[in-house]
Amino acid sequence: MSAEKTPIPLGSNFIRAIVEKDLEQGVYKSRQWAGSPGDAAHHAAGQPDPAKIRTRFPPEPNGYLHIGHAKSIFLNFGLARDYGGVCHLRFDDTNPEKESQEYVDSISDTVKWLGFDWQTPAGSHMFFASDYFDFMYRAAESLIEHGHAYVDSQTAEEMRASRGTLTEAGKNSPWRDRTVTENLNLFREMRAGKHADGSLVLRAKIDMTSANINLRDPAVYRIKRSHHHNTGDTWCIYPMYTFAHPIEDALEQITHSICTLEFEDQRPFYDWILARLAEAGLLADPLPKQYEFARLNLTYVMLSKRKLIELVENKHVNGWDDPRLPTIAGTRRRGYIAEGFKLFTDRIGVSKADSWIEYTILEDCMREVLNEASERRIAVLDPIKLVIDNYAENQTEDCFAPNHPLKPELGKRVVPLTKTLWIEREDFMEVPSKGYFRLTPEGMVRLRYGYVVKCTGCEKDAEGNVTVVHCEYLPDTKSGTPGSDSVKVKGNIHWVSVAHACAAEVRLYDRLFKVAHPGAGDTDYLNDINPESVKVISVQLEPSLKDAKPEDKFQFERHGYFVADSHDSHSGRPVFNRTVTLRDAWQK
Repeated sequence: MSAEKTPIPLGSNFIRAIVEKDLEQGVYKSRQWAGSPGDAAHHAAGQPDPAKIRTRFPPEPNGYLHIGHAKSIFLNFGLARDYGGVCHLRFDDTNPEKESQEYVDSISDTVKWLGFDWQTPAGSHMFFASDYFDFMYRAAESLIEHGHAYVDSQTAEEMRASRGTLTEAGKNSPWRDRTVTENLNLFREMRAGKHADGSLVLRAKIDMTSANINLRDPAVYRIKRSHHHNTGDTWCIYPMYTFAHPIEDALEQITHSICTLEFEDQRPFYDWILARLAEAGLLADPLPKQYEFARLNLTYVMLSKRKLIELVENKHVNGWDDPRLPTIAGTRRRGYIAEGFKLFTDRIGVSKADSWIEYTILEDCMREVLNEASERRIAVLDPIKLVIDNYAENQTEDCFAPNHPLKPELGKRVVPLTKTLWIEREDFMEVPSKGYFRLTPEGMVRLRYGYVVKCTGCEKDAEGNVTVVHCEYLPDTKSGTPGSDSVKVKGNIHWVSVAHACAAEVRLYDRLFKVAHPGAGDTDYLNDINPESVKVISVQLEPSLKDAKPEDKFQFERHGYFVADSHDSHSGRPVFNRTVTLRDAWQK
């Protein structure tokens, strides 16, 4: 069973047009590649680059990746795949205080899970910004030697005050005119650890009156004594991200450096850095070019890394892989699959215009791919007993259910029928509402894959709640037999044998936030958490589900798509998470 929905057309991707034009014009045909990242001299000794383009996915290893990163992964790795190129997985690890190997491992695992690899026949294309610290230091000295950088002794507050505003020009630092010799000596002392953290900063010398505030002598290096996950305690100074990033791209011979729109104002500094280092002979033309696209804005979720960290650390959720989080680890545990993310990124496209994407689009993409990928199974989520009074007490009969209605080649499975069954509580109604076609007093329905049954009564507890429903079966009406159509009924219900059922825990996950834009209008986003975002129930499953392995995915007929939890499921004792319902339950 699946929801009928008209597919959403694929979105546009303006970056593909840029790549195709560059390839047509041979913009990057002259590039050399020496087999590994390096400076101009290193690549000059290499061969013509066998990769027509080079892109990169450059996460900072300070948290787990989320749905927005999936879009970037499909964009960068997809462009490289489609245009005969290579995509590098590069960790921008220039901020040691917030980075760890745990995040490196998680990010690597996520990229592979989404279907991409940084390994090629020519070798690995996993790189770390920290691998280039020696060159970055050399590049900084080159800027100093050519009069393009200086060491500033102002405090952070003084620098902030002299920077100016969007409408007021900045003011030159009193240390801006230090000599090259003074600057080199101070910078080398910074590296040697002779100055306190924050006491000196190396700044690019550009223009304190620039209309672009990012060109008002931006910081290039700062003193920060902190242990680094990759370089240990080798360094006590670290490059700023905006200085390091263009250098990393150039050393790796990246052709198309693709980032989100918040870096658009940084592009002039990106180009300035590369131009100065090329003039000094450290980098070779053609230089990388930066292109910006709109980041993913998705309703009902929070994609701010800072707020995701807050949700995890303050235990509003149960870790980075909580199935309610938009982290890839969380969505994977919830049962989302890589093919669904691929379809989603294709559908929403790549644009320069900021816009909000409805979460239902992502859910519809998951439904679409899961409908194809998931075998069907029977689960009774709110069970009451149905007793077939005229069925033999110890009899067991095989019924046959298709594993996938669209894939007959997957065959059928046995669903055992016995005298006492579990059915859904909502499948019996003493006083039926209009249009109700399931089991009612004196009414008849078909047991899905089994017989037509006629209700004969029910039992109730002291509070008047129905606990057991009684019926009789019509022996000549079994599904798949010649007499199955001899009795016409409007409804059918699903069931599992009490004697064979597998009792299990099911977690019904819903959206973590109850409003489309949590925290809108400067309100506290924590107040928008949905108190009904998870409900844990005890259910009865058909016996074939007893041995479900972690991450096995199924459509529970009538209920939606479910996955065996990757942490808590064990052989013979499965725990299932609801991935997505069959239809959107949030539409008004």
